[in-house]
Amino acid sequence: MNNDITTAETFLERLRTKTSVAHTNLERLPVSESIMDPEVTASQYLFYLNLMHDVVKQAEEEIFPALTSIMPDIAERNKAALIESDFSALGYAKMQNQKPFENIEAMSPAFRMGILYVIEGSSLGGRIILKNINTALGLTEDNGTAYFAGYGNKTGSMWKSFLNALTAYEEEHNNEDQIIAGAEYAFNTISRHFTQN
Repeated sequence: MNNDITTAETFLERLRTKTSVAHTNLERLPVSESIMDPEVTASQYLFYLNLMHDVVKQAEEEIFPALTSIMPDIAERNKAALIESDFSALGYAKMQNQKPFENIEAMSPAFRMGILYVIEGSSLGGRIILKNINTALGLTEDNGTAYFAGYGNKTGSMWKSFLNALTAYEEEHNNEDQIIAGAEYAFNTISRHFTQN
């Protein structure tokens, strides 16, 4: 039993380590830093939400449906509707969606799980961003910050259940490299999307 726990931890450590540069690069982009700034403006916040909506909506519609056998609760993890409710609360009408992810049909389930790892992980950071947006702009979960509120007080348990499913899947299929490649691809794709717009 202890050996299983150690294996899972080492896989997750390697996943974090091998994606850390791509993760840090994304966090250091001006658009990412802007929403953590105490002086963030409503237009900067909306710009960020608009870009994230492209990422989340395409992932939910085109990437995640193939993962239902691995993540039976994946529908509960959809967040595009939360961003849309924030748009509505802020009086913003999104004109059109861009699709940052490419060659989706060629993605293996393991690669897709790597992408899900990045999007699920953003829920943890969202809790920190939520506090800043609440303080800077006076927005609340019911009025403009539903996306960053995410799973609310279930954020920790939802993340843990995702990691349990991810490690069990990796252990069964021995596809660590594909999962890591998917996570790196997700961080890099989001970064590219954030810098091209």
